[in-house]
Amino acid sequence: MYYSYSDYLKNKYGEKVYKLPVNLPVTCPNRVRGGRGCDFCSEKGTGFEALNNSVPVKEQLLKTRKLIEKKYNVHKFIAYFQNYTNTFLPAEDFRRYLEEASEVPDIAGIAVSTRPDCIGEEYLKILKELRDKDITIELGLQTANYHTLARINRGHTLAEYIDAVLHIRRYGFEICTHVILNLPGDTSEDAVETAKLLSALHTDTVKIHSLYIAKNTRLCEAFENGTISICEKEEYIRRLILFLEYLSPDIAVERLFSRVPEEDAVFSNWGMSWWKLKSELLDEMQRQGAYQGKKFHYLSGAALRYL
Repeated sequence: MYYSYSDYLKNKYGEKVYKLPVNLPVTCPNRVRGGRGCDFCSEKGTGFEALNNSVPVKEQLLKTRKLIEKKYNVHKFIAYFQNYTNTFLPAEDFRRYLEEASEVPDIAGIAVSTRPDCIGEEYLKILKELRDKDITIELGLQTANYHTLARINRGHTLAEYIDAVLHIRRYGFEICTHVILNLPGDTSEDAVETAKLLSALHTDTVKIHSLYIAKNTRLCEAFENGTISICEKEEYIRRLILFLEYLSPDIAVERLFSRVPEEDAVFSNWGMSWWKLKSELLDEMQRQGAYQGKKFHYLSGAALRYL
């Protein structure tokens, strides 16, 4: 029904591949400018599974690799620089962290999570030096609705995302885009437009998040004050199906719902586990006859067929 990231990796590497999270001592330009970052971002960022950033990169990867290899019988890995903005640091520090990761056995690729407004030529050139590693840059877009981006204090607009994608493409790196389909103020039309944008720009993979409300955030304050509301589960699933139907079938889907420890959020996934939600989604897609790319017929001069 959809092109899963696990299938994408198996097709690419011929075997199961697992991401190993890396936590660097970095922050985010949005926090430097405004103090608290995006409205939805907690003090921990998003690296809930990562080790403390005081642990050297190589040691983080070796420790996590040992656990994962034993638990899942995996022998090939991607070093995932996950938390906060991993290109928001001095270039030489960035190079040193990448070199540490490259020294770990069986690291086939490196994924760097960052923001669209933190893609600079110097950092792309440093990544290009890693000739024996597959490079993926993960960009947090969240939504194609630039009004929503402003409301949630994202700190960048749609233009910066498009600019970042065009820059990255010149270096031949793969791109993963993060989106949230139920931000306050967004609609199903925004979900469709976001899918269209990612398809038109040929992002390689997409990581879809259901909005969770982390503690001690501006979004948490608004949620507890009743000034924002979260759409119902059924509406999210409807948006998610629409998103997938308009998404190019060539784009691999890495995630469908957020995963966050219960103790870190006041709202997450309507009180359900992500795998139960996934099962409900797949049942509904089957009932509707829905599948990824079903409505992917809007590019390449689509209106010319009416001549």
